[in-house]
Amino acid sequence: MSFLEELDSLFGTQGLYEILGVEKTASEAEIKKAYRRVSLKVHPDRVGSEHKDLATQKFQAISKVHLILTNKDLRAVYDETGEVGEEMVQQERDWMYYWRVLFPKITTEDIKKFEKQYKGSDEELKDLKSAYVQCEGDMEGILENVLCSTEDDEARFRKILQNAIDNNELPVFENFAKEDKRKKRARKQKAKEEAVEAEKAAKEIGMGSGGDLAAMISKRQGDRKTEMNNFLAGLEEKYGSTNNKKRKTTKSKK
Repeated sequence: MSFLEELDSLFGTQGLYEILGVEKTASEAEIKKAYRRVSLKVHPDRVGSEHKDLATQKFQAISKVHLILTNKDLRAVYDETGEVGEEMVQQERDWMYYWRVLFPKITTEDIKKFEKQYKGSDEELKDLKSAYVQCEGDMEGILENVLCSTEDDEARFRKILQNAIDNNELPVFENFAKEDKRKKRARKQKAKEEAVEAEKAAKEIGMGSGGDLAAMISKRQGDRKTEMNNFLAGLEEKYGSTNNKKRKTTKSKK
């Protein structure tokens, strides 16, 4: 099976640009960003063991696509002929290492910095309003859907949402206006129980320990591995480009 045939079987298309979701005129930076986004969806570390083999195949194929489209000569040949040289894609590579070189793993400090920038931002406000409507005012759902949020953010969120409601920016939901006190107490108790597992959860995902950060991670982790992976993927997608740029700048100064 040729590489293009492999792509067709895995993604339903032989189009390299289509697989990454970019135009033929995309810049190298746009291709890299698209590769990051698409590869995160099929990263072998983010799927269950029953899907790991297929994820690995897709991950390797996407990495090959990125390699071709970021090589000026190979891209020029593909653009002109629509063909891919089999001798290139058949070379043995450690594609996971290739990915990590391009996108170093985020650290605890990266997440802390993202959290500091995110909280109180326009982006958080937009996400909060969206979560409010999606969850029909249910605070538990809101806290689970807004990045970096914990029970400590509830009072702040309520004030922001109530102000938006008063200004007719959001509809009134009974779940928000008249929340059952027992439900609120149960939510707080749940948060305390999850916090007990904070250090353990942080270690499991390779972030080490760290107070509020660990509790934040634990809150989403629980038994919901997919949600936790999506959360980290979201942070990597939002924060990675800036982080990588700083690393390059630091390196160039040495």
